Amino acid sequence: MAKTIVQEFTKGLWDEIPPFRLVLGLCPTLAVTKTVENGIGMGVAFTFVLVCSNILVSALRKVIPPKVRIACFIIIIATFVTVVELLMQAYAYPLFLKLGIFIPLIVVNCIVLGRAEAFASKKGIAASFVDAMGMGIGFTLSLIALGSLREIFGSGTFTLGSMSGAVLSKFGLGTLSFWETPLQVFGPSFQPFQFMVEAPGAFVCLGLMLCIMNLFKK
Repeated sequence: MAKTIVQEFTKGLWDEIPPFRLVLGLCPTLAVTKTVENGIGMGVAFTFVLVCSNILVSALRKVIPPKVRIACFIIIIATFVTVVELLMQAYAYPLFLKLGIFIPLIVVNCIVLGRAEAFASKKGIAASFVDAMGMGIGFTLSLIALGSLREIFGSGTFTLGSMSGAVLSKFGLGTLSFWETPLQVFGPSFQPFQFMVEAPGAFVCLGLMLCIMNLFKK
């Protein structure tokens, strides 16, 4: 039975949330979530590429020859990755340096190519847009949740950074410098658990969150 627009959007927020339900996109999920700021930046860049590529693939689905569709999808995705890469270099260069190679690697992210092949190439533009927004927001929230857990216990801080600070400042929620300054979550006697911000800690945190989500599902 066909899903409604609301169901297409909300599936990416829980039932098919990429890292925790589909267990896809784990490289950026594990690599960039040392801080909340990195999670937000990666999530926004990923969502931009996913939404734009889904819309264009859907719009061109009837004119792309089936035999070369994957090559065409990759070219479309690579175009929007280049756009987001240049935008981050222009407006969020410190964050671009922190995310490093993982921004260009969105081109080969299995979630983006998977949504183009499994959904956008078969559905209309409106449905493809809603699907991409749900998946993109779900992926971003996953990175923020994992980044929060790792940064709070691994460094004792909570950093939103310049990118999200610029948006929040527009709504009068403090100055930009306030959001760029890491907030100290615990008192001065807190000893950071450095293991949480290292690679093994990323696997442990991801496993704990997968366990918690499976418990909620039951």
